[in-house]
Amino acid sequence: MRRFFPIILSLIIMVILAYVVISKKNKLNHTSESHVEQKGIGSFIRAESCGRPPQFLKKLNISQPVMIDLSQKRFKGIALLHGKNFEKAMHPKVWEQYEHFSTYTVDRQGNIYLVPMPFISIIATTFNLQKNIYKLDSKTGKISIFMHFDDVSPSGNNPYGINAITYDCEDNTLWVAAIDESNYKSQKGVIYHIDLKTKNILQRVEGFDVLAMTIVKSQKGKYLLVGSARDNGLYAFQIRHQELVLQPKKLLTLPSDNEYIRKIKVKGKNNLELQTIPFSYTLISQTSKKDRIYYHTRWDEKSGVWRLEKEK
Repeated sequence: MRRFFPIILSLIIMVILAYVVISKKNKLNHTSESHVEQKGIGSFIRAESCGRPPQFLKKLNISQPVMIDLSQKRFKGIALLHGKNFEKAMHPKVWEQYEHFSTYTVDRQGNIYLVPMPFISIIATTFNLQKNIYKLDSKTGKISIFMHFDDVSPSGNNPYGINAITYDCEDNTLWVAAIDESNYKSQKGVIYHIDLKTKNILQRVEGFDVLAMTIVKSQKGKYLLVGSARDNGLYAFQIRHQELVLQPKKLLTLPSDNEYIRKIKVKGKNNLELQTIPFSYTLISQTSKKDRIYYHTRWDEKSGVWRLEKEK
């Protein structure tokens, strides 16, 4: 019997090791599946926008549809394209006074809120222009500074200031982001929640660099979706009682490390369209069409994962 003892002992040890390995594997698989589930925000749909066309267009007999052009290709600043195939353009010269804009949002009165963008080269006024939100007034058609941020300080190392914006129809507020203090090593971006009537800052969240943002409502709640300026990820901050829950979920990662989400559109039920660009904290042109890549993403409720398809 003694001579068989080492063999029996070895068999017992092998059984124990096999049990431990299988248990760990099952635990890892369970953790992976749970992590996948956490990437979802629940089922969502494309909500009808509350934004309305500017009222001054009626006085000028300009009918819908009208396209807002910030491409800087034909016109400096902003232009409103209209007519058949959008061949006509409204572009008063005075709309060039604040240089270039990167993106916009529209409120329920038809006011257009714009955020700035350093473009091609830096001039004497570039840094100051990045400290503001601009407003194209719905009634008058005039562009002015809507709100100035003293704490935003662009520089030669990072010329970007206020750089992302979206309108919240439910409470008539703006969500705005700035990345002026960030660089390759540190993430010091700020997200502001602003009351449109009073211009009071309702919440100021530090420590996340946002390149794009939009709001979506799902069965699990209300979310601020953001494209990161730090990596190729799409994140979601939950909004509770008009404030951001401070720890965002990372929903998905793009295939390439050099792709950053610049625009987010809700296209339908559980469907998003993502526009990406190369990005760094140094001055680049964000409007080059050849650098834009589009992805269609769909949240698969059954499998609990995002399906990502690159537009050809």
